[in-house]
Formats: sequence, C-alpha cells, structure tokens
Amino acid sequence: MSPPPQFSQKIHPFLFPNVQSTVLPDPSRFFSPDLLSSPLPTNSFFQNFTLKNADQPEYIHPYLIKSADSSLSISYPSQFHNPSFIYQIFVPDLTVSVAGRTSPAHVISSYSDLSVTLDFPSSNLRFFLVRGSPFVTCSVAGHTPISISTVHAILSFSSNSFQTKHTVQLNNGQTWLIYTSSSVSFNHDLSSISFGGFSGIIRIAVLPGSDPMNESVLDQFSPCYPTSGDAILTKPFCLEYKWEKKGWGNLLMLAHPLHLDLLASDGCDVKVLENFKYKSIDGELVGVVGDSWVLKPHQVSVTWHSIKGVNEESYAEIVTALAKDVEALNLSTITTTSSYFYGKLIARAARLALIAEEVDYVDVIPAIRKFLKDTIEPWLDGTFNGNGFLYESKWGGIVTKQGSGDSGADFGFGIYNDHHFHIGYFLYGIAVLAKIDPAWGRRYKPQAYSLVADFMNLGKRSNSNYPRLRCFDLYKLHSWAGGLTEFADGRNQESTSEAVNAYYSAALMGLAYGDTHLVATGSTLTALEIQSAQTWWHVKDGDTLYGDEFTKENRVVGVLWANKRDSGLWFAPPEWKECRLGIQLLPILPISEALFSDIEFTRELVNWTLPALERDGVGEGWKGFVYALEAIYDKQSALEKIKNLQGHDDGNSLSNLLWWVHSRDDEHEIEHGGGGKYCWFSHYCH
Repeated sequence: MSPPPQFSQKIHPFLFPNVQSTVLPDPSRFFSPDLLSSPLPTNSFFQNFTLKNADQPEYIHPYLIKSADSSLSISYPSQFHNPSFIYQIFVPDLTVSVAGRTSPAHVISSYSDLSVTLDFPSSNLRFFLVRGSPFVTCSVAGHTPISISTVHAILSFSSNSFQTKHTVQLNNGQTWLIYTSSSVSFNHDLSSISFGGFSGIIRIAVLPGSDPMNESVLDQFSPCYPTSGDAILTKPFCLEYKWEKKGWGNLLMLAHPLHLDLLASDGCDVKVLENFKYKSIDGELVGVVGDSWVLKPHQVSVTWHSIKGVNEESYAEIVTALAKDVEALNLSTITTTSSYFYGKLIARAARLALIAEEVDYVDVIPAIRKFLKDTIEPWLDGTFNGNGFLYESKWGGIVTKQGSGDSGADFGFGIYNDHHFHIGYFLYGIAVLAKIDPAWGRRYKPQAYSLVADFMNLGKRSNSNYPRLRCFDLYKLHSWAGGLTEFADGRNQESTSEAVNAYYSAALMGLAYGDTHLVATGSTLTALEIQSAQTWWHVKDGDTLYGDEFTKENRVVGVLWANKRDSGLWFAPPEWKECRLGIQLLPILPISEALFSDIEFTRELVNWTLPALERDGVGEGWKGFVYALEAIYDKQSALEKIKNLQGHDDGNSLSNLLWWVHSRDDEHEIEHGGGGKYCWFSHYCH
C-alpha cells in the first residue's frame, strides 16, 4: 500500500505589487541583524529607539527611558498641567554608563509585546526594558566598570551590610534603590557613583510615595526580574500576559487603571498590592504580584445591523432618504485619490446597503453593489488611476503609490501612519460587498486578507509578511496611529472611533467569510479599544485621572500621546469642540452604541460641545455628529436638528443619521457593549 501523498507545497498569501519606498528610514542601524529578515514594528511603544539618532525618550511605565551617548537615562517624571494639555517632564534622574568608555548606539536585540531589550555591545550592557516593571534591569558582562550619574545632587549614599542594596537620596526629593546580584563597593561624589569591574544583574527603582512599606516591597521582589513579556489572545474577550522571568521569588509588576478593571478574578493567580503605587500620566500604577495575568474586557456585539432594531414607524422616512442617497452615488463625481477619503466614501455607501436591508428596502441594493464593486476593485486590482496599494519589504507592509514617494501623502500612510484608519474603511466596504455578493467575496478574498494582515497579523513568524498587530498596543490596550516619525512624546492617536471601526470591520469581514477566528480577534480588539477610549479619551466631569485644570475644561482628549494629553487636534484648535466630539464618534455604526454606552457622560459631552456650534463657519457635517450623540438621550430634539442640516460629513449621510436616531432606545437602557444575548461568544466568557 502506497503512503498517503505529502501536501508540503507552501501556499503563498497574496501580496500587492512590490515597491521600493524612497521615504522610509533605514531600520538596520538599530535592529540586530538577525531581526532584519522579519517584518519590523512601525507603531510601537519603543519606536523612538529606532528612528533618526534613536535618542528621544520612550515611556516604559513607570519611567521615561532615553538612550544616548553610550548610556541609558532613567526618569521618574513629574507632570506639567494646564487647561490645554498635560505632559510628563523628562529629567535624567539617573544615567547608567560604562566608566570611561563610549560605544556606538544601542542595538535592539529582541522585543515582544510587553518588552524591548537594548544592548550596548562594546560596553557589555544589556537592558531588559519590560513595561510595568518598577525596576529597570541591567545585565552586565565581562567584569565591567559601571558609572551611575545624576543631574541632581546626591544628598546621601548608603549600602546594606551585604553591599547588595544601595540607597541614593537626591536633592529633588527622590530616593533611588540600586540592587546588585553580588557585593559591590561604590565610590561616589556629589553627582555620580561608580564601582570597579562587575558582572551580574543591576536593578534600579525609585522609591514611590511616602508609605514606609514600599521599600520593603521593593526589597522583597528585587531578586526576581522579567526579561520579556508576551500578550496572548487565548479566546474571545480574553487576553493573557505571560512574563519570562529569572532570579528567584515572585514577580512584581505594575497595572494601569484599565488593567485593574479587567483583571479576572477567576483563573488569574495574582495578588494586587493596592497601596503600592507609582504615579503616571495614565493614572496610578498599582503593584500586582504574579507572572501571568488574565484580562477580560466587556463583551461587545459585532453585528451588521442595529442592536435593538429600527422603529418600524420610521421606515418610510429612512427609505425616502435612502432613495436620494443611493441615486446620488456616482463614480464620476469622485475627485479624491486619497486612500483615507476614498475609503470613507466606500464605507459610506456600504452603510446604505445595510440600512436598506434593515428597513426592508432591498430595491436599492443592486445599485449600491455596483458602486461598491466599481470603487473597491480598482484598489484591489491595481488599476486605480493615481494611487493604489503596494507592498514594501524594508519594514514589511502595505504603502500607497502616493505614499511610497511622499511622506506627507495620504496623511503619512507611506511611513505607516493611520494604517488601521484607512484600511478599516476599505474593510468595511469589502465586508459588506462580500456579504451581499458572496461570489465577489470569494474572488477577492486573498486581497481582502492581505489588507487585514497589514495591521491585524497575530503571528510572530519570520516568514510573515507583516509585523504582529501593527497599531495595537497590548500593554496600553489601544492603538497608536503615529508611525515612523520621531516624536519627543512617543506615539499618538487622535480618533478612537476610527480605530474601533478598523477592528469592528475586520470582525464583520470574518462574519462575511465564516471565519470565527477573525470574528473573535476583531471583536476582542474592538472591545479593548472601546474601553481604552472610555478610560483615557472620554473625560468625565469630576474624574481625577487628569487633574482639576484639564478635567474642568475638557470632555474629550484631542490627541493622546504616550507621554502627553493634548486638547487640540491635528486639524483643528481646541475651541472647535464639534470637531473634537466628531473625531471620537465617526463613522456612525452599530458599534458606536457600545463606545458611547455611558449616557450621562454623553449628555455632558454634548452640552460641553453645543455652545461651539454658535461660531461662524461651523461645518454642517460636524454638527451632524453632535446631534447624533444628542439622540442617545433626546431623540426628538436631535431629529429636528438633523432634518434641518444642509450637508453631511463625506463619510456620513442623512440615511445614516436617520437610521441612528430611529434605532435609539427610548428607555435609555444600553447594555454595556451589547453583551449577553447579543454577543456571539457569550458561552466562552462566563
């Protein structure tokens, strides 16, 4: 009997045509050679360590870390507050270097979801920068002389009897603890301490707060150090952290406020040290003991149509608007070649198809289907005149034709800005078209999955074409839109709702293709993005997270940076509150209900925004978003205002606004995230 055939032939996924970008930076200077054969992160928490001279700081909670001049500087930052913005101030509190030695810039020898490792090869130093560790850990090889300097004055220095714990008091009020894996005799003067040849582990931590117990906590957990950390999407609405650790004893890490909200009480063997706290721009960081965490976000429902249905008495009004909106769909009137604005037009038309399904007006669907095919296919086939999707292999990802030669084109898409925003709109259109025309969906499935993989690849394999989760930060639990541009305040994101749209649209595409894994991943990332938006972008009256000055003046953050909160937008000043509200709502979708599930906050936000509409020149499209949120708690008032609008945002329509108003619940009862019976995966999540 002959053996069964061996199916070893590799199936190659679809790639858009290759292009050599002229605007992307060279990654080879800061990544170790063995990492360069794999796709590289472009929107990560350590991106500054890869750009230009790689000497801008990054926020590795709870410290700002800066690598420059053969040394690594550690800052436990204070905050600057005013009504317009908040930021953390970098001051090199302690700087670690090799005495009398300079070396080339650092090399990133490894990285993971929760860590990055920086090597200074000729100095024999390796830093394990693990997010949320109260210690900065340095491995020293080769009997190396170490210097630790400060810009402050050293008021006192002392060591324990074993000479393995050393206490440094500075004149800025900080006390730092230095733990060494073997006995060390330090020399010190007013601004530095040093010791001779050393091999082993150095751990450095600032002593937080005034609680005398904090020092004993650091003492207790100093022998166990993390070297890396992974975040694993194990099942729907579940994220597990696992750290690699060395030394002995239990691992002490720090959780931000959203971590604490999501930490599972079951299946999670951790202990929360509620009184052990570090300050942070993201809220208090609280000690958690355990080398594995389980995080469970609220469930959200990814549905094609409104969660609770449209009031049938309103069908006729919506149908009238639909007929006009569909009749106005005309390929010849589209003048933009921008991937962002073109994507919005595609998604706007796709909304019309789903609204038509919901109000039983299927007569218009063939016209919408034709429009979607005519607009989407040229981008997937490479026949679109003036722009298109291409693949570049230096970093590993999709760029646009315009963006491959102009870093400012398509809002910086060619340098990996805003990928989830742009592609998310295309995915929404693709998902809807695949739903109403399954044969079309099968034909273009390879291209569709290539677009998804650009920002939602979960793999870590070297033979992948894309990095792991390009935009999504698995420690902060939201996305970063900023790509390969050096910023003093790290990565940034403006629109949370467009980020939600990206993962929601990917989940819808999973529904269209019967791909339960994609539905699960998209739904989970959607849920996390929503809760992050509610935690860090939505500023509720009386909140204490951001301090009184900023909280009193703002109901939403404009642009959120790793190290800064700004009330202004990339495209508008802080006073244009209608834009600040709108950019956190658009595009209006069934999932928007979960994003604005807090009705009292929604009322606060609208009341904060309404006076801005009295300004001359306020766009009708932006007004529409304000009225849409008003409809959550006052349908009639919002409906009258919407009917009087003279225009709509290019991604919105009268049909969509009417659908939204008439699918609001009169009783104002919105289950958080539409969980329970509306959730596809509720049987996994209890």
